[in-house]
Amino acid sequence: MMKTIHVDFSSGLGPIKPMNAVNNGPTGMSERGTSNFRDYAALEIPYARNHDASFYSGYGGEHTVDVHRIFKNFDADENDPASYVFEPTDAYTRNTFAAGTKVFYRLGASIEHGYKFGTYPPRDYAKWARICEHIIRHYNEGWANGFHYGIEYWEIWNEPDCRNHDGSNPCWQGTMAQFIDLYDVAAKHLKKCFPDIKIGGPAFTSPFLNEDREAFMVAVRDRKLPLDFYSFHRYTKKPEGIAAAVRAAKETVDRLGLGNPELILNEWNYIRGWMEEDWKYSLRMETSLKGASFVAGAMFMGQASELDMLMYYDARPCGMCGLFDTDSLARRKGYYVFDQFKELRRLGTAADVCAQTENIYACAATDGKNGAVMLTHFDDVDEAPAEDVCLAIKGLGTEKAVRAQFYLLDAAHDSELVREEILTAKECSLYVSMKLFDTCLVRFTAI
Repeated sequence: MMKTIHVDFSSGLGPIKPMNAVNNGPTGMSERGTSNFRDYAALEIPYARNHDASFYSGYGGEHTVDVHRIFKNFDADENDPASYVFEPTDAYTRNTFAAGTKVFYRLGASIEHGYKFGTYPPRDYAKWARICEHIIRHYNEGWANGFHYGIEYWEIWNEPDCRNHDGSNPCWQGTMAQFIDLYDVAAKHLKKCFPDIKIGGPAFTSPFLNEDREAFMVAVRDRKLPLDFYSFHRYTKKPEGIAAAVRAAKETVDRLGLGNPELILNEWNYIRGWMEEDWKYSLRMETSLKGASFVAGAMFMGQASELDMLMYYDARPCGMCGLFDTDSLARRKGYYVFDQFKELRRLGTAADVCAQTENIYACAATDGKNGAVMLTHFDDVDEAPAEDVCLAIKGLGTEKAVRAQFYLLDAAHDSELVREEILTAKECSLYVSMKLFDTCLVRFTAI
């Protein structure tokens, strides 16, 4: 049965939000002369969170970003520039801004699945806060031969609530009570020093509350802790999981009376399961056409929700990167979804799209004259049949003819122009047959 997507370009629904933000920036030039800088910059990615950057040599390797990697000797004088190793993070940050992408800075440590070193609670919370203060001054105020980047977002820690199947925590070796105290000291100190930056966190593994997460959020309320943004993660096998996570986060901040912090989902990807064959399958799909289709559906769900920013994990060339090949840095299928969504961001204003139909996800944008619709066919059942889709279009703000151009991402096409029509009616219907995991951008340009 044909499915219909109604798009009304005359209805302005606010901005197309940064649903195309990511974790991590472009690579620097390697000793072999390779880099993905130009391809990365072409995507016009708005923000890059720098979590787990220390795992990748192309960003500077083990000396990069993490607080304990920049300030290596906790007994050193935090007021002395000589106590800090900024150079690798300077190069990585400079490269990210040069690509036109703003840095979202995660203060804390990269995940530690094996030996634990940087994920222990700091011996002195106040000193740790002062170390973070100097890192901020280096990148925003020029301290220690630094910069004036004006980095807005400073996130305290990552996944203090994480739990492996054996009960261990790869991200925080203390209790939740200890983490709450660290956040209390650090957030208050940094907000006092820098009232105009955004302080938040704590990058929970999930917004669905358990005892630990509830304790943190209640402490934010009762201790009046700074929380300019509430960050959380969601790995799921259906785009609807993104929308569910946002609803849970919004319900929590409303129920506890936490005001209106930005809601930032800053780690997400396709995951069918975390163990054994499900995990292997998930990694294969993340880098495939199926993973690309999931990315598109998740972006559309985020745009339609109360989410403020969505940050894909991970643009770092790694096992969970659907944008770039880990060896050659060649574009993968997921790259072209980001390239298509860039067109919606350029148009600027979200247009009304009918309620998402099962398995067909869509998003539309307009600049008042031109428009675009992006749609994808995603189903976690890998043998699902093709779908016939009717795009019912109205409201393009022009009295002249309109050129409709179809750019297809599928197994054989990398967002290539495959069809073009001239439309003269103010309202029209266009028909598209979408194979499973196809993603299509339809651009409407006034002639």
